[in-house]
Amino acid sequence: MDESLESKFTSLKAKNLKIDLTRGKPGADQLDLSNLLLTNSVPSESPSGVDVRNYGHPLGIHEARELGAELMSATIENTLVGEQSSLLLIYQLILANHLFGLVTPWKDQKDVAFICPVPGFDRHFRLLEDFGIKMLTVPLTGSGVDIEKFKELLEENKNVKGIMCVPRHSNPSGDIYTDENISELLKLGKEYSSEFLFIFDNAYLLHDFLPSANQTAVWDLAIKHNALDQTAIFCSFSKVTFGSGGLSFAAAGTKLFNLLVRQRTSMIVSADKVNQLRHTEFFKNKDDVVSHMRKHAELVKPKFEVAFNALDSLNPKIGYYIKPSGGYFISYNTNKPIAKRVIALCEEAGVLITPAGSTYPHFNDPADSNIRLAPTFLNLEDLKEAMEVFTTALQIAHQE
Repeated sequence: MDESLESKFTSLKAKNLKIDLTRGKPGADQLDLSNLLLTNSVPSESPSGVDVRNYGHPLGIHEARELGAELMSATIENTLVGEQSSLLLIYQLILANHLFGLVTPWKDQKDVAFICPVPGFDRHFRLLEDFGIKMLTVPLTGSGVDIEKFKELLEENKNVKGIMCVPRHSNPSGDIYTDENISELLKLGKEYSSEFLFIFDNAYLLHDFLPSANQTAVWDLAIKHNALDQTAIFCSFSKVTFGSGGLSFAAAGTKLFNLLVRQRTSMIVSADKVNQLRHTEFFKNKDDVVSHMRKHAELVKPKFEVAFNALDSLNPKIGYYIKPSGGYFISYNTNKPIAKRVIALCEEAGVLITPAGSTYPHFNDPADSNIRLAPTFLNLEDLKEAMEVFTTALQIAHQE
């Protein structure tokens, strides 16, 4: 090992750092943008005449459903409002298919499989794993799913039930799926089976921090390709207002929507209508949300620039990344199979990074190369220190 690197790493360890770079959480300054939600009082009755204190309206109050529908360009009749996490709504949709299904419950079928873009979101993998669903990986290209590989997976597997993906600012790669890419997915999946589901987790729908490619609304593309009955779209306010107290939204074609409603109304009698009214008083419409997200971008952008500058200083022989223009993550790929070693070195120096392999099903990154970085939670000083540790660890592991 280069002696100067060894000396630098020893100095970094001597700082006794305790920095956590593992999860994509908003920083305190971002949370402060929504503090009025903590103090604003709301009336007991919504503008649509619902007593928000009482039972009922499990799909949400009209104002919240209307806002969710506007965000996703969906119809209010096919939109419902959930708790703070869209992941819970996705789980409930998978559960409904497992127990009931559109035709036959998945629990009564063999070799149920789902296509998972990689690198991807670890919670999606854990969710599917809970149901014993086989996960078939398809690589991302920078502008969406590798269509040729997607075709191969459909040809080689008989009971693929769908694809679960993040079509804008994908976690962690930052991919923005092109309209052409989404259209091909819709066409191929629909041709494969009338039961093939398209689950679009649009967690970063409005989370641009740099100029970003435009997308046609997934809802509109699904209508265009006559695939709405097989499409479900999700988004949330967990990274808009509060991770512990936001709202989530689901929009789906009528059959899927009714299936999700069936599952949810067995589980809840009433939605949190007080929180829904609190949010719809705070955001009157999509324009209000977009304006709010510009404030988030102003806070997030400098943090990503710190990370970009550190990564750009590395020798390209070590690895590569594609600069995201939104979302919460950076996906770095090493050219050697050293991801686990890099993360171990970072931990040795007091910097925790998402475990290697977590961006693949069952924590199995076959190349041991993908590392997910989450810059948003840290202040700039801590982030600079964390990136210095990370880049030093990369160089050491590459030389070993």
